[in-house]
Order: sequence, then structure tokens, then C-alpha cells
Amino acid sequence: MIDPQTVVANLAEVRDEIARAAHDGERDPAGVALIAVSKTIPAEGIQPALAAGQRLFGENYVQEAKSKWPALREAYPDAELHLIGPLQSNKAREAVELFDVIHTLDRTSLAAALAKEIQRSGRHPTLLVQVNTGEEPQKGGVAPGAVDAFLAECRETHGLTVSGLMCIPPAEDPPSAHFGLLAAIARRHALSVLSMGMSADYPAAIQMGATHVRVGSAIFGARQPKG
Repeated sequence: MIDPQTVVANLAEVRDEIARAAHDGERDPAGVALIAVSKTIPAEGIQPALAAGQRLFGENYVQEAKSKWPALREAYPDAELHLIGPLQSNKAREAVELFDVIHTLDRTSLAAALAKEIQRSGRHPTLLVQVNTGEEPQKGGVAPGAVDAFLAECRETHGLTVSGLMCIPPAEDPPSAHFGLLAAIARRHALSVLSMGMSADYPAAIQMGATHVRVGSAIFGARQPKG
């Protein structure tokens, strides 16, 4: 069971840490958005964070978000929902309907599916390209060397507006080199959104220019078992 007071205290601590990291990097803390990663957290566990003023939330799965968020959004219509897990092309319609930001655009078939659903629905979620900075075969994401061509294809072939980049560094690597690589690619393409940094490394990501950090366990505690 998630203790509401613990969630609120953890949230305040994470916000303080974001402010500290931003000041250390001579950045305005207002330029760093906190995405509270609520995947596997039941609706009643998310409520305390919403009540404490948190409005950006990250989910990994379309179906799970669909089961929790319509009711939560009725109570908090200004909540913003971010898809931070891999997206299957056949879930593009539901993802476009449900999410405000999609962080995991990483292949041509998905770009085509999203373009079709955006045109059909008239909803325009913010799109980020996931970059596999460690070129790990088990992870989604575009290889760093293929990003230029993929961004051009998203724009020119599919008419998509890409606003930024996202990465998940390899667990065993020091993360800053990966954050630096992502920031360099974003600069080259004048992309303003950098989604990088999680519970273990978000201060380092802020130092390297993150505009969005994705923090789950530091707010909600260890992942809740599914089932």
C-alpha cells in the first residue's frame, strides 16, 4: 500500500533536488519539467501526487493508462499524460487519443501509423524520437548515426513535427556521456525538448540540459507488482 504522506514528501524532495541540480548547472529550475512515472501505480496511489499539484505523469502501456486515467482526468483535467514505454503501431490510435506527449517514436512503421491517426483525429500529441544511445539490441530507439535520416523521414515523408529526443542510457554505463550525446544531436537539429534522466540519475541529466526528467521510484517507491 502506498502511503499518501510519503508520496507527497518524496515529491517535494525530488522537486528540491531538481532545483538544486538546475542551480548547480546555472539553469532556471522552471526549465526542467518533472514527469512523475506512475506506471504500475494504482489510481489511488496517484491521487496524492495530483492533490499536491503534480500535473505531468508518465505511463508505459496504453492499456494500463486507459484503465486509470479517464477518471483521474475528470477530476484533474489539466493533467498531462506522457507515454514513455514502447508503442506498438497497432496501438497508435489509442495512444494519440490518450496521450499528450509520446516519447518513443523510433521506427518508420510507427511514424506512418501516428501520422495517419493524427490526421484522422485532429489531435497533435508532442512527439519525441527515442535514441538508443548505447545501441543496445534489446532496447527500442534509433541508433545515433541514423537519427538525422529518421528525423528527415518523419518530417518529409510523414509530415510529422518532432519536438525533441529521449534516451535511456545502458544501466551499466555512466549516464552523462549518453546525456551529452543526446543533447548534441538535439542541438544539431534545433530540437528544444530533451527527455532524459530517471530516479537514479536525473540530477546528472539536468546538468547536461534535460528539459524533462522521468522519476518514478523516488516518488512512489518500488514498483508495484502487476496482477
